[in-house]
Amino acid sequence: MAFRRRVRTVLELLAAQPDERILDAGCGHGFYLRLLADLGCQRSVGVECRAAWLEQGRAELADSGPQLVRGDVCRLPCADGSFDKAILSEVIEHVADDHAALTETRRVLRPGGVAVITVPHANYPLLWDPINKFLERVFGTHLPREPLWLGGIYADHYRLYTPDGLVDRLHSAGFRVTDVRKLTHYCVPFAHHLYYGLGKSLLLSGWLPRSLRGAADRFRYRDPPAGAANPIALAIRGLRAIDRANDRGTEFRTYLNIAVRAVRT
Repeated sequence: MAFRRRVRTVLELLAAQPDERILDAGCGHGFYLRLLADLGCQRSVGVECRAAWLEQGRAELADSGPQLVRGDVCRLPCADGSFDKAILSEVIEHVADDHAALTETRRVLRPGGVAVITVPHANYPLLWDPINKFLERVFGTHLPREPLWLGGIYADHYRLYTPDGLVDRLHSAGFRVTDVRKLTHYCVPFAHHLYYGLGKSLLLSGWLPRSLRGAADRFRYRDPPAGAANPIALAIRGLRAIDRANDRGTEFRTYLNIAVRAVRT
């Protein structure tokens, strides 16, 4: 449910237009590229360092215009000023040098170009990862970033961010921040371990039956909805019911994500 809210926020802040050239830096399997293609943005480019993810993404995007390129977000294989807008969604926390990733993004954007960045919030909800929250509060430490199934919210993450800290990083990289949003407070217990440690691993492994895999696969959003008795469909309806509480206008104390719109100066 946090991913769904994050994607909608990214698209809103990006406000992509069909004639724009858009970069998805650290694009993973290319989900944002699929959405952009469906919105008429055929000139998008995704950069991803993992070869296996690129191949899966190319299979998903074979019938659309966006391109997938292998590369490092800290050394983008793109010309200066070659993009109108850029997405870095859940990316810079995965790289050792987040300043390099941000300055590279600025380099490939035209003057006045827009970047939309999302990162994990350092003050995340207790229920999202009770283990790490307990370790932080009591011992001032957290689980290691490897192995992925164990790390919880720190899985493959060098750092988490506060809103002010993220804004400072963007300013130092040559951006002007125009919008900051905090996303997702209400969730279910051990959400990170359940979704990413277990659920995503099962989905990518191919071990799930086809009916369950289809209901869980984010790329299948254009397919007819799964039957009412499908266990994944039932779980998703339950999660969306919980997520509706996040639509309240209240300012919460903890959040899972930060989303930022920044302009290249």
